[in-house]
Amino acid sequence: MTSQNDNRRDYNRSHDVPTKIATSRLAALLCIFFLIACGLGYPILNRYDPRQTPGLSDVRTYAALVTGTTIVDSEDMRFRRFRMLVPWIAKPFYALARRRVASWDPVMFGLLVADSLFVAATAVLIVVIGRRMLNSSAAGLVGALLYMVNFAVPNLRLVGLVDAGEGFFLLALLWSLSEFRLWILPVIAVLGALTKESFIPFSIVLTSAWWLSTRTDRRSGSRIASDATWILASWILGVAAMIGLYWSISGNYVSPLQFGSTLQRGGEEHFVLPLRDRNLWYIFLWLVPTAIPNLKRFPKSWLVPVAATCVVAFFLDAYFGGTPAAGSAWGRALFSIAGPLLSLSSALTVLRIPGLQQESVGLDGSRAGR
Repeated sequence: MTSQNDNRRDYNRSHDVPTKIATSRLAALLCIFFLIACGLGYPILNRYDPRQTPGLSDVRTYAALVTGTTIVDSEDMRFRRFRMLVPWIAKPFYALARRRVASWDPVMFGLLVADSLFVAATAVLIVVIGRRMLNSSAAGLVGALLYMVNFAVPNLRLVGLVDAGEGFFLLALLWSLSEFRLWILPVIAVLGALTKESFIPFSIVLTSAWWLSTRTDRRSGSRIASDATWILASWILGVAAMIGLYWSISGNYVSPLQFGSTLQRGGEEHFVLPLRDRNLWYIFLWLVPTAIPNLKRFPKSWLVPVAATCVVAFFLDAYFGGTPAAGSAWGRALFSIAGPLLSLSSALTVLRIPGLQQESVGLDGSRAGR
């Protein structure tokens, strides 16, 4: 118990555990964030079709998974057809819109609702983490809003892609680690694997780096072994979920290495492509400069796993996805991994702007000042 308390102090940077936000207020925030997300993604319902937009061709596959139709293009279906969770969630909303709403594209409506749920849930987690880690509801709320207005959310999260789901489960993974609720890891791993296959290597790197960065803080050998057991269990179940999904769809067994080899499209000559991705610059042009000054406020048990996962994402994107024709998805992956943390850090910068430093009332009724 003593080692667990020591670890909690490392995350909170305080001997006092901040007051939790009431569940009713979190539910209200979830509803508000969901409506904001729906508003940000509204253009895809009847103003433009992401399926016909260059750079968003993945949406065609997810739309087909929602409707149950077959895509002839085997290249397009080669691995995206295994990203099932978001289309599964979208299906009932697609059926509802098909019967009741004539002016909106029912397929895009279903995908928008599913994506908005994940974006809203991510924003709520940012608020919770801001209150828990920084002892500031104001920082959490501003961080959540900065996350939602970032270029990546309306242009890449709310257009029918599955990145919103992957981003949520990565943040949930980090939250469960920081709260030492490691028994949740296997559930997150399975759901994340069903969302996008890249979640598996990201989660392995994230949890490994967390375990190594906090190992010296845990004095109990049994505690170290217990944490390692839960982490290993999440890896095994995540991989098993991917293999089981592949078998249920294709009827064939494939090992993770075989599955990974089918995704390879890049190579050493394409390692420069991620830096040429315009989305990368649109997303982080203001986010990184405003976040850097306050990153020291966060514990190494957050900074090390996030940084390590970002580096791995770069190499995976260059090797598996980086081609001149297809472009790079590194910006999207980076935002899934580091976007919430950077948004929280940027919120601290925003709150230091002269005129915004006045004391305010937090979400739990407490006073939130500087």
